[in-house]
Amino acid sequence: MIRVLTIDGNRSRAQALAMECLGHGVAVRVAETLCEGVRYLLDTPVSLVLADAGMLRRAGTNQVRLFDSVAPGVPVILTVDAGARVEDLVDLELQGFHVVSRPFALRDLLAKVELPTKMVPARRHARTQVETACR
Repeated sequence: MIRVLTIDGNRSRAQALAMECLGHGVAVRVAETLCEGVRYLLDTPVSLVLADAGMLRRAGTNQVRLFDSVAPGVPVILTVDAGARVEDLVDLELQGFHVVSRPFALRDLLAKVELPTKMVPARRHARTQVETACR
């Protein structure tokens, strides 16, 4: 089963996406903060991380490294509001994220990123790095 972690501070938007995912047979876990989401990744393998770009707390390359240390090989897709500056979108893509503009269709999102055939387990030794980043 495909598992998606959604990190979004907008509860109604996250819940609407979760309901749509369930309709497609995709399991969803919703985190309201970036730290909550990264901590979740320490203990639970997922197929895909979908995060609101506005929630990034660190420089993009450092954030990519953090996600990779906690969930190696798991695609991270950032969502941005429609009308975001092209330069910002390109910068995020160059740093290693996939980027989609809201609103988006779930089937388009799943088609954009080739999901792994099996989930990659989280690395336990990344806990210290996560706790340091989430202070």
